[in-house]
Amino acid sequence: MSYAVSAAMPQSRTGFLVTTLGSLAMMASASAPSPFYRVLRAEIGFSPALMTVVFAVYALALLTALLVAGSASDHVGRRPVLSLGFALLALALYVFDQATTVSGLIIARILQGAACGLLVSTLPATITDFEPRSRPGLAAVINTVVPLLGLALGALVSGFFLDLSATPQAYVFGGFVAVSVVFALAIWLFPETAPRHAGFLASLKPRVGVPSSSRKVFWSSAPALFASWATGGLYLSLGASIVAQVFAIRSAIPQGLVITLLAGMGALACLVAQKRSGHGVILYGTLVMSLGTAICLVALWVGSLPLYLAALAFAGTGFGTCFYGVLKTVVPTAAPDARAELFASIFTLSYLSFSVPSVIAGVLVPIIGLKVTVTLYGAVVIAGAGTAGFLRWRRGGD
Repeated sequence: MSYAVSAAMPQSRTGFLVTTLGSLAMMASASAPSPFYRVLRAEIGFSPALMTVVFAVYALALLTALLVAGSASDHVGRRPVLSLGFALLALALYVFDQATTVSGLIIARILQGAACGLLVSTLPATITDFEPRSRPGLAAVINTVVPLLGLALGALVSGFFLDLSATPQAYVFGGFVAVSVVFALAIWLFPETAPRHAGFLASLKPRVGVPSSSRKVFWSSAPALFASWATGGLYLSLGASIVAQVFAIRSAIPQGLVITLLAGMGALACLVAQKRSGHGVILYGTLVMSLGTAICLVALWVGSLPLYLAALAFAGTGFGTCFYGVLKTVVPTAAPDARAELFASIFTLSYLSFSVPSVIAGVLVPIIGLKVTVTLYGAVVIAGAGTAGFLRWRRGGD
C-alpha cells in the first residue's frame, strides 16, 4: 500500500524550505563536534575510554528520545516538537562551547542527543508532509541528501575554523546556537500539518512502533539500514584518527574532509539515483559499500592515502544510496498520521547501527590498536552490506 500526499495537506513553500534547511543545520551540528575531540582531549585531559563515554551518552540520549517521544508530533503537532527540539539543541551547543570538564561535555552531549532525537523523526515527517504534489518522491531525496550534506558541512566547517581561527569553538558553536534559535522561531511561520488527536500520553510509553502497513517492507529493509549506518559510524568515529595516526596528517581540515568525502559522495549519488527503483538503488548501495570498505582496509594496511580517499569516495556512494533506497521503499507505505512513528523506528534502528559498533570500537582501540579495530569494524560492515544485498536480491523487486 502506498500513501500519496493528501489533497487536504497544507502546502507551504516556506515550510518545505525551512524544514529542509533545519534538517541540514541539525545534522551539521551533529558532526561539528567530531573534529574538536582531539583538541578537547589535549585541553581537558581525558582518556580514550572517557571519549567513548562522551560519544555513547549522545547516542543513548538520542535513542531514548526517539523511543519516548519519536511519534509525539503525530499527536501534538509538528511545530511544537520542532520548536522544542531546536531550542534544546541551542542550549546543548551553548553548554558544549562553555564546557571545561568531562562532565560538562557529557551534559552537552546528553542535551544534544535528546534534541536530535526529537528532530530526526519530526523533521523528515514534516518535509514529507510538505512535499510538492507536482514532485512526488522529492521528500525521499531531500530526507537522504540533506542530512548527508549536513554531516559533510558540519565536519568541514569545524576543520576549517580549527586550522584557521584562534577561537574556533566560539565561531562554530556560537554560530550553531544562533542558527538553532532562528529555526526554533521560524518553525511557526508555516501551517501545522499534523492536527492534534488523542493518544499522546500513550505514545510516550517507550517502544519501537512500525505502522502495520509498513512492517513487512520495513523489516525486509532493516539489514540494508544497518549496513548503511554502520558504515557512517565507522568513519565518523574513527575516520579522523585514521588520517592522523595511520597517514600522519595532523591538520584538522583533512581530518574533517574524511566525513565530508563520505557524506558528500553519498549525497551526489542519491541525486543521480532519483529515477531508479528503490530495489535497484539498495542493491547498488550494498554492493558498493562492501567493495569500497574492503579497498579502504587494503589502503589502510599498505599506507596509501590516495587509494584510501578514492575507496572512501566510492564507498560513500553506497552509503548514501543504500539509505535513500530504504526511504524510497519504506516511507510511501505509511499514512500521513503515522509518519513520525515510522521515521522514529527508522532512526532508532539507524542510530543503534551507528552507535553500538562505534562504542565497541572505541573500547577496543586502546586494547588491540587502531588498525586492527578498524579492520574488524570494516569486516562487520562488509558482512552486513553483503548480507543485506543478498537478501534484497533474493526478495526481488519492490
